[in-house]
Amino acid sequence: MQLTNSINFRHVRGDLFGGVTAAVIALPMALAFGVASGAGAAAGLWGAVLVGFFAALFGGTPTLISEPTGPMTVVMTAVIANLTAANPENGMAMAFTVVMMAGIFQMIFGALRLGKYVTMMPYTVISGFMSGIGVILVILQLAPFLGQASPKGGVVGTLRAVPELLANIQPAETLLAAVAVGIIWFMPSKLKRIVPPQLVALIVGTVLSVVLFPGLDIRRIGEISAGFPAMQVPTFSTAQLQLMFVNAAVLGMLGCIDALLTSLVADSLTRTEHDSNKELIGQGLGNLMSGLFGGIAGAGATMGTVVNIQTGGRTALSGLTRAFVLLIVILGASGLAATIPLAVLAGIAFKVGIDIIDWDFLKRAHHVSVKGAVIMYGVIILTVLVDLIVAVGVGVFVANILTIERMSALQAESVKVISDADDEVLLDEDERRWLDEGNGRVLLFRLGGPMIFGVAKAISREHNAIANCDAIVFDLSDVPHMGVTASLALENAVKEAAEAGRQVYIVGAAGQTRRRLEKLEVFTIVPSDHLYMNRADALRDAVCQVFPDAEPQQLVDLGGTATV
Repeated sequence: MQLTNSINFRHVRGDLFGGVTAAVIALPMALAFGVASGAGAAAGLWGAVLVGFFAALFGGTPTLISEPTGPMTVVMTAVIANLTAANPENGMAMAFTVVMMAGIFQMIFGALRLGKYVTMMPYTVISGFMSGIGVILVILQLAPFLGQASPKGGVVGTLRAVPELLANIQPAETLLAAVAVGIIWFMPSKLKRIVPPQLVALIVGTVLSVVLFPGLDIRRIGEISAGFPAMQVPTFSTAQLQLMFVNAAVLGMLGCIDALLTSLVADSLTRTEHDSNKELIGQGLGNLMSGLFGGIAGAGATMGTVVNIQTGGRTALSGLTRAFVLLIVILGASGLAATIPLAVLAGIAFKVGIDIIDWDFLKRAHHVSVKGAVIMYGVIILTVLVDLIVAVGVGVFVANILTIERMSALQAESVKVISDADDEVLLDEDERRWLDEGNGRVLLFRLGGPMIFGVAKAISREHNAIANCDAIVFDLSDVPHMGVTASLALENAVKEAAEAGRQVYIVGAAGQTRRRLEKLEVFTIVPSDHLYMNRADALRDAVCQVFPDAEPQQLVDLGGTATV
């Protein structure tokens, strides 16, 4: 695997223009997410630079733009709040350590080649999870939107404090936040193609705060250091070590999902295919470096990636350009950010939260699937009110159980015991004649399709329903895979048939199915001359075994080769 991303100079103009445009969009978003997380505007900016640079250089999606995102900021906010509450002195340093640990987790995921499994979740769970994160981001912006400091207690604390927040509303700051949201929401599409609405909202909101409210004490970002950030020494606390590991795992997994979903968007726009495992390593390295130098966590950003591609970006040079432009802004123009009102940033983040909510699927989910809608709404509620990882875990578990139930029901239909020619089962002429000749004393026990554990009950049910017979032909010709549970159910059926004195034949056991039955020693129960690859041969020999006194010529006349 190539260590660095592919960079060529065939698209220099497009890459440079794409990178500069993405940087213009990233600036207000990085400031907003940095402030929203509780780490500060500088942490957001450095997160945008470091995650963006290393993910672009070492990732597996050349056009991906990586930076602090809404979902990552929501988790980062909870991490900082929990750790600073538990350890006020070292909480922030521990939060940056969690970012480093999350990056290491992502690199491990990539090294273990788990990238293709990260996004294998039902859409109902992903939609509910992302919508829940959008709701959280909106709720967390209520206090700064109304001109006040965020109350303790996260989402629940903010909801409880709503009456107090409304009673102490700061009209000037709320007006600035509303103006920011209005500009982003209602700015004409033609203008959006020229200049990002977030940047316009940032500039207009700041200018209005200075011109219209010169005498008011409006809460602002304050001075941002123009130098390089100091290295953060990894800090751990024995009392909070478990919490740090859990937070790092959640942050790392969310970053993987966020980045790889955005990589799929990039693939669809550029008609290329990303390297998911390499992308996880790049994302992990970016977050490791971001935490090491006091930046917040980041992931692939859909908005920045789409704009980068639409304005000509085609290689990693665009992402590197974006990082250098932001670096120049931090080192040379950070003083201009001191007057930006926090309410304006809250308005920008508020609109991001609204955009994250999957409104399109919310409107259609109950029409598509009632069960799917219930899962989605359940994940939203758990995400907002309980915990992110609990929401995903419960959502995936319930969705998989429902899927397995449905698949098992469908597969159970292919488990049939046949005593005579059945129009629902495709048998050739010879097979039909031999089965009819068996006169109900020879049964065909047919299994079809992958035998997952949910089919085991159907195998047992069909076998238990067998009444009087002298021979059973177990047909596995159409079974490409047999799970452990289904294999044990089949083993039990074979054993019971043998113990009842019935002749047992097995047809079509090959590949994984045969290896599984060999490991279960099923073939020690069934004589080797009762193993067949042809169903007609097995049925013929079973009939001959059950009716040894039948005239050979009679059997031949029915359409087969006589066996004496």
